[in-house]
Amino acid sequence: MNFTAQETLKMITKFEAVDVVKWLATVIQLIGYAMTGLNFVPYNIYMFFIGIFLWFAVGFMWKDKAIMVVHIGAFVSLLAGYLYA
Repeated sequence: MNFTAQETLKMITKFEAVDVVKWLATVIQLIGYAMTGLNFVPYNIYMFFIGIFLWFAVGFMWKDKAIMVVHIGAFVSLLAGYLYA
């Protein structure tokens, strides 16, 4: 497949801001999981905090309360574990 510059630009502009945020959040969460497996503490927690914030933002953009609530719960749980460990 050969794409012209205009076709490529058209495909890129089809992405919405929420798509970029959700994929960035997903990659960051996966990095957090990898860092946990490699025992990179506390840097793994920082990645999870960033991922949680970004996924909360996705929920906000979609007006999806379930996504927002689950990530508020994840944030509170992670913060409590981080502070009291």
